[in-house]
Amino acid sequence: MAKFTEKFEDGLMVVAEKVDDNKYLGAIKNAFTTFMPFIIVGSFASLFNTLICSTSTGLAAFIPSLAKISPAFTAINFATLSIMALPICFLIGLEMARRNKVPEQICAITALAAYICVVPQSVSIVVEGLESAVSGAGLPSAAIGAQGLFIAMIISIVVSEIFSALMKVEKIKIKMPPSVPSAISQSFNTLIPILISLVIVGVAGQLFFLATGSYMNDWIYTVLQAPLEAIFQSPLGAIALFMVAQVFWFLGIHGNMIITPIRNPLIASAIAANIATAAAGGIPDQPITYGSLVSFIVVGGAGLVLSLVIAILIFSKRDDERAVAKLGLVPAIFGISEPVVFGLPLVLNVTYVIPFILSAGVATGSLLFATSIGFVPCNVVDVPFGFPIVVSAFIGHGWQGVVLQLIIIALGVLLYTPFVLLSNKQFKKEQEKANA
Repeated sequence: MAKFTEKFEDGLMVVAEKVDDNKYLGAIKNAFTTFMPFIIVGSFASLFNTLICSTSTGLAAFIPSLAKISPAFTAINFATLSIMALPICFLIGLEMARRNKVPEQICAITALAAYICVVPQSVSIVVEGLESAVSGAGLPSAAIGAQGLFIAMIISIVVSEIFSALMKVEKIKIKMPPSVPSAISQSFNTLIPILISLVIVGVAGQLFFLATGSYMNDWIYTVLQAPLEAIFQSPLGAIALFMVAQVFWFLGIHGNMIITPIRNPLIASAIAANIATAAAGGIPDQPITYGSLVSFIVVGGAGLVLSLVIAILIFSKRDDERAVAKLGLVPAIFGISEPVVFGLPLVLNVTYVIPFILSAGVATGSLLFATSIGFVPCNVVDVPFGFPIVVSAFIGHGWQGVVLQLIIIALGVLLYTPFVLLSNKQFKKEQEKANA
């Protein structure tokens, strides 16, 4: 059993190292980390639109003139969430360029231009009074918004690699005299690599359309992105993913960072879908977003550490554990788990491994159950990490969210309590052996 455990731990460590070292996953992770504040700002713009500009639920019901500033908040939402595929494409290109040591901005712009080459460049608008739709130049919302995320990521990585490979071919660079400013010289050096990159992708995109009758973004969304989103929002998929993160935490590796390349595109797509549904007068139906992750799945820190702290302070007779719990209480209220994870420690602690891993399943399952029965609404506001408990749940999900958050914390206490009592017994035996 010990050998199996060692092999299992070694295997997970190898996986973690591979994920961390993989430049593609790293580029995706860093790009979404950079863009995350804009996603949160976009969701808050929707909240302000409702609280301030709505004539039925906002201040505009009492001050009608406030409704006139609604387009400003709508514009902020559009500029951050509704076109997220474009900045993500640019940021991945930027990250890839840094890793490949080629001109960063030029590589990023090339990736963005290449993406636009493979999506529709026209939109159809239905005008009241006309029998047929009017077509014009433009990018459809399905191409620039959350539905375009996966193809934007793929194109950005592929084009960045093509551009980087071409930049190493000295024969295709246009050399300029040393007297020419470096910025101008770089422009000429990159001209042919940009041209070849865009020609390759542009022609490939057109051939794909001729062969399938669909643009790449529509095909990838239907075949890949939509099924992954459905799996991610399902109980089995969500619980499995977040429990895997806890396994890595147990090994001393930041579990959330390991699953970020998979998780972040899906939660970004989910909040955008919820906001779009709410704006259209529908009921949002994507329960797992960044806001719900912060408010429920990792409430009190990864592994429901706040629940463990409470259980220790109530039931533990060990001075060492109580000291760590007191130290970690305030950070845990704000979602910071590291003082307890590495101070108790929970890393490689077989006494607490079962509840530490199962806690993610309990929290995720509770969230999905509460949303499935209609008790907790799916959020349209992503609360940033670091908001204290109760406040985070209320902002994102209302009073129902606060109730659910407290229930999850209580369930966590019940889950950890038998193992705190077990730790007491283990400590007592250790003391008896030491005094024997």
